[in-house]
Amino acid sequence: MIERFDPLKGDRLRVLGDDGRAAPDLDPGLGDATLRSLYERMVRTRLADTKALKLQRQGRLGTYAPSLGHEASQIGLASAMARDDWFFPYFRDLGAYITLGYPLADYYHFWMGNESGMRTPDGLNIFPIAIPVGSQIPQAVGAGIAVKYRKLGVAVVTTFGDGATSEGDFHEGLNFAGVYRTPNVFICINNQFAISVPRSRQTAAPTLAQKALAYGFPGVQVDGNDVLAVYVATREALTAARSGKGPALIEAFTYRMGDHTTSDDAGRYRSKEEVQEWERRDPLARFRLYLGLKGLWDDAYEKEVQAAATELVEKAVADAEARPQASPEDVFAYTYATMPPDLAAELAELQASLPEGRR
Repeated sequence: MIERFDPLKGDRLRVLGDDGRAAPDLDPGLGDATLRSLYERMVRTRLADTKALKLQRQGRLGTYAPSLGHEASQIGLASAMARDDWFFPYFRDLGAYITLGYPLADYYHFWMGNESGMRTPDGLNIFPIAIPVGSQIPQAVGAGIAVKYRKLGVAVVTTFGDGATSEGDFHEGLNFAGVYRTPNVFICINNQFAISVPRSRQTAAPTLAQKALAYGFPGVQVDGNDVLAVYVATREALTAARSGKGPALIEAFTYRMGDHTTSDDAGRYRSKEEVQEWERRDPLARFRLYLGLKGLWDDAYEKEVQAAATELVEKAVADAEARPQASPEDVFAYTYATMPPDLAAELAELQASLPEGRR
């Protein structure tokens, strides 16, 4: 299906129109419970993201990368994944984490400055958040090689922003994946800006999806504010990857409605009119229209969803803040299976300098 949307022609996969109506030949035909689950995860992500911004402003959380406007892309891609697939995220993937079952308290704990929040619970194939731009791409390809070598029959998904496509890691990773036909699905969340640099200043290519063609595998651009379009494209790419047909690149065309991070001021490099135009394309609002047409959304249901999400978020914050602060000994404890003598000596010196109750 996705190959009919040629990125060289400017085609873009879209299931939902602005009025919430679905294209009959593209609608994935998900059940009512699944559709509602998609929406509930989108609401949960929006509220958890809003809470994180408040916590940062109150000094209870460190520098944070908001996800406002990315809900459809994140929930759509993660909902298409199987539990055994591997995920290599970038730093703006709250919705994907929530969808894949990562504890929200752990996610908050990480952004509160404690690396223990990225110790993935057993049973989840999720690598830690990659802060360096694009560094997770070659790592994901390495995992793809391992999956193929061991014939595990799973796929490896990695996400990144449009800025990462200007990094060497992107080109080296995709070239390697194309040559060795690895089971990788690369998903670029194109939110139009690499911090303050617009996409037009990063590449002369009309789309980012077409870059896959140079490496010998399919690329497709999808409406990143359409959760069903992202789901359809990701599901098809994952099925192909698991069956040995090689990698694919999905460009989710969306917008970063907030600042790059809480240390950024997006008002310095883009206009209010541009932001307002994208606010009218809010992914949650469009999906609500779709659910309403199917009789799956009303005011009473919205109140239930909001209340449940608020309770979950507040509980996660309380859990994260109740945890002990990181110990300086942790710097030494999780690096080597057997600690080298010089580090053991440094650890002993540190422990001797700690207050009596901390030794």
